[in-house]
Parts: sequence; structure tokens; C-alpha cells
Amino acid sequence: MKAAVLYSTVPAPASAEGKQSYAESRPLLVQELEQPEPRAGELGVSITYSSLCHSDLSVVDGSRVRPLPMALGHEAVGRVVSVGDGVSDVSVGDHVVLVFVPSCGQCRACLSGRPALCHRAAEVNGSGDLLHGPALLRTPAGERINHHLGVSAFADYAVVARESVVVIDDDVPDTVAAMFGCAVLTGMGAVFNTAAVGPGQSVAVFGLGAVGLSAVMAARLAGATSVIAIDPNQGKHQLARDAGATAVGTPEDAGRLIEEAAGDGVDVAIEAVGSAGVIASCLERVTRGGAVVSVGLPHPSAELTVPALQFAGAGKRLLGSYMGDAVPARDIPRYLGYWRDGKLPVELLHTDTRPLGEINEGLDALAAGQVVRRLFRA
Repeated sequence: MKAAVLYSTVPAPASAEGKQSYAESRPLLVQELEQPEPRAGELGVSITYSSLCHSDLSVVDGSRVRPLPMALGHEAVGRVVSVGDGVSDVSVGDHVVLVFVPSCGQCRACLSGRPALCHRAAEVNGSGDLLHGPALLRTPAGERINHHLGVSAFADYAVVARESVVVIDDDVPDTVAAMFGCAVLTGMGAVFNTAAVGPGQSVAVFGLGAVGLSAVMAARLAGATSVIAIDPNQGKHQLARDAGATAVGTPEDAGRLIEEAAGDGVDVAIEAVGSAGVIASCLERVTRGGAVVSVGLPHPSAELTVPALQFAGAGKRLLGSYMGDAVPARDIPRYLGYWRDGKLPVELLHTDTRPLGEINEGLDALAAGQVVRRLFRA
């Protein structure tokens, strides 16, 4: 099999200053690995398309600490090619979206209906193992390669837990389905599951990557009358309008746009940047009783300092949302239904498609804000 492997982290390049780019340093090595067979409870999947996400980039630059070497990639679509013992509800040939939290179904979080926070999944995702056993990936010389979030999708093949896939209809285009396992699931879930946005409410979305744009689409679907989309990259502003935003601007415009649309603040602010400073700003931009949903992943060293009186004094809420508080087996078919009905234009997120050999160039494009979702085919 072929996979893109990270052996050591590389700090984010500052290309504007003429420093080395990822295309030059090439932190991801596309190489041949021994192809493992699925164990009990696992599936072998032929990867059709994988999708590059900021969470992948944050592993490469060291912001998200993971055990190395690791075969990266956590958002993808494919076809099942082999089925391990004990799996009876998935068959060879099934069309599947891969999901980066393989919920165990037995821990405290799973039993309370929040599988995105599965304790066992957090443990194995952190160690580079799979839900049903130790890491399987090996170089031809026998060196262990860790799995990324139970998926390792920058590859032509993956062994994953049964719990890491959702079976979808055959007629969903792979270029659409590839974005549902992370971007769409997270952004829409933040609106529907975490914030429970309802008709007539006002929503501001800070950060217009694939997750933020998915949140914009979800806010309109939920019936929000005002959806303000904020990003310093003006190249993404038209995408936000096409996704359903009623007003779009830069961070400098945020105060004015929110005041014009919602007076003293919006009902819900979605933070999809991964910045403690933006979280603090969002708390200032919501009305009394409003909610801030933190979706982005700040650097582990980042700390948040806000006036404590905003909570008891103004009834404001700060809500964390991992994977959009999703129940993938429920939410992915539901969201695909919106797409099928013409209500969810996720094609807007797909910037282009490249061969897997250009994955390092893709890191540069993502870091520079030149792409939303670049898909890769092995």
C-alpha cells in the first residue's frame, strides 16, 4: 500500500519572508508500506479521495502533538474491500465515509449519547492505535507507523475499526462524500447539536475554512435570519455569500455588521479559527444569554482570559464542540439528505483535486489560505 508518512514535525513556513516552504522541506513522505489485513471488528478500505484539513496541518507543524512516525489524513471516502471477523452489518463493496472518532459504545460519553467524546477513542487516537488493537502499519523493514485518528487516509488503503465508517448510498459522488467525515460533520454539528440554533436567531461565524463555511450553511438551514460571516481572507467572502451568509466582512467589520444585524449582539457565535483571542472576541459579540461555540483547535499553550462576570452576570455560555457533538451514523445520512434536496451546497468547499504526490504543496496552499478543501487521490 501507499501512504503519506510524517517522521518529524516542521514549523509552519513564513513564505512571505522567503523562508522554506513545505513543498521544499517535504515533511510528508509518500512511501510503500506493508498492507495489513483487518482483524476482528475491522475493515479494509480502498481510499478513493482524502481531504486535507487544518487538523492535519497542525500535526505537521507540531501544534497538535501526535506520536511519530504517523501516516496522516483523517477525512476520506472509499469502498470496503475486506471485512474482519465479527462484522456483520458492512459488506465488501459498501460505499463508506470515514470518521475520525471511532466510538466504543460503552464508555460514559457514549452511553450518554455523546460518542464524539468517547473516552476509549480519545485514548487510542492519542496513542496512534486502532479501537480493536495496536497499530498495524509497518514499513517493509518492520518499523511501526502510527495511525492518525484511526483513519490514516492519505493513502490508497486503510484498515479501520468498523466504528470508524458510515455506510452511504452508492450514488453520492465521492468528491462530495469525502468532505462529510470532518468538515461538514463538525461545522453543521456545531450549529445543530451544540448550539441548537433555531428559527429567527442571529448567528456570527468567525473563520471561513471548510468547517466555518459548513456552519454558515447549517445556520441558514436552521432558520437563522441573520448569518454574519467573518474572515480576514477576502478571497473567501463570496464563498460565504454563496453558502448563505447575509453579511460578510473582515474582523474589523465584525462589530458594525453585528450591530446592524442584531443590535447588542448575536444569539450564537461560532469560533472556527482556533484562536483564544477570537473566542474572547466572540464572547463580547453575543447578546445577553447568547452562546459562543468553540470549534477551532487553539495551540495547547493558548490560554483564555475573559471577564468572568459575562457568565453569571449576562447569562452568556461558552460551549466546546468536538466533531460537532455528532452522532455520525445519525448525522451523516441526515446531512446527505439536505445535500440531496439541494439545501446544502457542499460542492462550494471543494477547491480542487490533486494526486497524493502533491500533498506537501497542499500544506502550503492550506497554510496560505488559498484552498478550502483540496482533495487527493492516491
